[in-house]
Amino acid sequence: MTSVSSGAQRKRFDVNGWLFVGPALVLIATFMIVPILHSLWMSFQQGRGMNLTFGGFANFAKLWNDPLFLTALTNTSVFFVVQVPIMLALALVMAALLNDPNLRCRGLFRTAIFLPCVTSLVAYSVLFKSMFVTDGIVNSTLMTVGLIGEPIPWMTDPFWFKVMVIVAITWRWTGYNMIFYLAAMQNIDRSIYEAARIDGVPTAARFAFLTVPMLKPVILFTIVTSTIGTLQLFDEVANLSSGAAAGGAAGPSNAALTLSLYIYNLTFRFMPSFGYAALVSYVIVFLVAVLSFLQFYVARERD
Repeated sequence: MTSVSSGAQRKRFDVNGWLFVGPALVLIATFMIVPILHSLWMSFQQGRGMNLTFGGFANFAKLWNDPLFLTALTNTSVFFVVQVPIMLALALVMAALLNDPNLRCRGLFRTAIFLPCVTSLVAYSVLFKSMFVTDGIVNSTLMTVGLIGEPIPWMTDPFWFKVMVIVAITWRWTGYNMIFYLAAMQNIDRSIYEAARIDGVPTAARFAFLTVPMLKPVILFTIVTSTIGTLQLFDEVANLSSGAAAGGAAGPSNAALTLSLYIYNLTFRFMPSFGYAALVSYVIVFLVAVLSFLQFYVARERD
């Protein structure tokens, strides 16, 4: 009798649980799973606008012969390979410096470094463009201190335009990653550092062989999130280059054209090609999946 009543009670609890999570599951299926599957189906279709027909693997064949796609893929790879390591290294060093209990005005420095990531995207884009024009404050300062003899064409040269975008993104997101490292460092027992200091371990060695290994999970987290963010890079390049409002151009010679910006152009700027745009979006999904797997594999615990 007891087992029968407990079984009925367990069944009632199961039903109640499904009633609670049911609405959320319906919303997830409606607004996430169904669109994902539909976009996957669209990636095999060709046509303009909503006049799509099944084209098999024609979009895949088109992909590797598309110069704009290759440009976007190259630019995105450059931003990922160059900007992400610089940003995370700066964030780690800043967190270590700001974790010093003897540093005065630590709160002020932490706030100042974190503020860029909550700054209005449009406002900081306008500010950076005004700073990096030919007669802007950046060129004026560099010429005043004698580092350059003539203004750098930040806004007109493809190489220097990429450099400007990298500087802007690094300025905006370094503080965001620094907060994660700083929070993790504050959870490390300071007696570990004290014991290493007594044993004569130099400061740089304590950072490299104590701090960094103990921050491994947080470092992996920031690497993965930064990878995803960089591969989906859109807002910064669109505003800094006015690419989303100038016929799809993304700086000189499309120097800042990224995969996400190219998807936007395919969907809204060029003749709408939803099927091809869906395929390009799955290129980002594939790159995120592969790079995340590799990062988790490299960072795995070894016996």
